[in-house]
Amino acid sequence: MVNQVAQQPDEAIVRTATIVMAYVSNNSLRPAELPDLIASVHAAIGRGRAPEPAEPQTPRATPAQIRRSISHEALISFEDSKPYKSLRRHLTTRGLTPEQYRAKWGLPPDYPMVAAAYSEERSALARAAGLGRKRAAVRPPAR
Repeated sequence: MVNQVAQQPDEAIVRTATIVMAYVSNNSLRPAELPDLIASVHAAIGRGRAPEPAEPQTPRATPAQIRRSISHEALISFEDSKPYKSLRRHLTTRGLTPEQYRAKWGLPPDYPMVAAAYSEERSALARAAGLGRKRAAVRPPAR
């Protein structure tokens, strides 16, 4: 199968050819001048192209915004300005990792991903379930 992209000429080349053909059909030109004409028309078309749009720059969070985004009960997301107990799941739905989120908004590496109250609540539940304690000494089986 032939590659379709390779068969289609560049749009700038098509425009250059059209302009040069129109010019040559209405003006006398020596054959030695034709390459210079083609080059100058092609260069002019290339300069006329709009530059590729740059990716929009995300504004960096100011230190005051960073401080206000952290409360004991919730963290305010810079993505949608909503409060969350944990940012991990929210960021995952937006296709970001915590590291990418911190880099995108200019946050410090120690910026929390979980609200302090939620972390304390989970710690209390874990301690109540007996997690984090050393195991009791194993007793030999009774005879």
